[in-house]
Amino acid sequence: MAGVIECAGLTKYYGKTRGVEGLTLEVPQGSVYGFLGPNGAGKTTTIRCLLGILRPTAGEARLLGQRVVLDGARLRARVGYVPGEIHLFEKETGRWHIDYVSRLRKAPPSAAQELVERLDFDPSRKVKELSKGNKQKLALILGLMHAPEVLILDEPTSGLDPLNQETVFHIIEERVKEGATVFLSSHVLSEVERVCDRVGIIREGRLAAEESVRDLLGKRLRELTVTFAEPVEPGFFEGVAGLTRLEQRGPETFSARVKGDHLDEVVKRLATKRVADLSIQHASLEEVFMEFYRSEDGGTALPADAGAEGGAEA
Repeated sequence: MAGVIECAGLTKYYGKTRGVEGLTLEVPQGSVYGFLGPNGAGKTTTIRCLLGILRPTAGEARLLGQRVVLDGARLRARVGYVPGEIHLFEKETGRWHIDYVSRLRKAPPSAAQELVERLDFDPSRKVKELSKGNKQKLALILGLMHAPEVLILDEPTSGLDPLNQETVFHIIEERVKEGATVFLSSHVLSEVERVCDRVGIIREGRLAAEESVRDLLGKRLRELTVTFAEPVEPGFFEGVAGLTRLEQRGPETFSARVKGDHLDEVVKRLATKRVADLSIQHASLEEVFMEFYRSEDGGTALPADAGAEGGAEA
């Protein structure tokens, strides 16, 4: 393999419980790889193996051409990590954290100043006084301030307002242009669409699908609820392609799931009646996965290019 981030037959057991099994993937330099899946699928186990926090039961993880090991401090110094669950020293200030991590990484604290300003973060306040969003800002500053070659980001915009989310997207894009490689775990479809080149979908420890973002978004699902200004017949949507789970909730109200690029057909049908209210929301990434990779018997159907076999995350 020749990727900056690699897993080769990566397997991790917790006793008899499988975390991931036979996971194989490769992320080339300068790309953003979205790692998606429902809670308990194996995302956290994979990330911990990539960081050298966990020792694999079998197989291996590699970063920057080096095998990841538990005592690989030099390699980890080239990696930036923003965890999904943030653990900070509650009685200390943001500035204390920045100085402390700077000393560990042998980097000047001034390296964080640009991030402090761009994220509009006040480092003088103690962690216990910070909102969830400001704790997330501090985690981002600590993970990114040393200009790492590899970024491993677990729900990086959690708790941030839309303006700061956009700032984070810009920072990621800038780092990628400078040569960084990003491994991004997220549940947010718009976030994945905004920054990722390719995605891997993991379920029960398996890499169940791997696709370009463009292909995945072609499978996008929307949840539709419409209330008409007057009662309509039950067969109003008959003949409209791409509708599933169609349900009439009363004489005027319908709900349905719209697949892929069929929204235009639905809107044209709606335009033939007076609409009193309309709601269209994106389905979650997990729902996209379940809709398109479910086998006929209710299990998970693996596409021909699925990358691994496996189990469930502990």
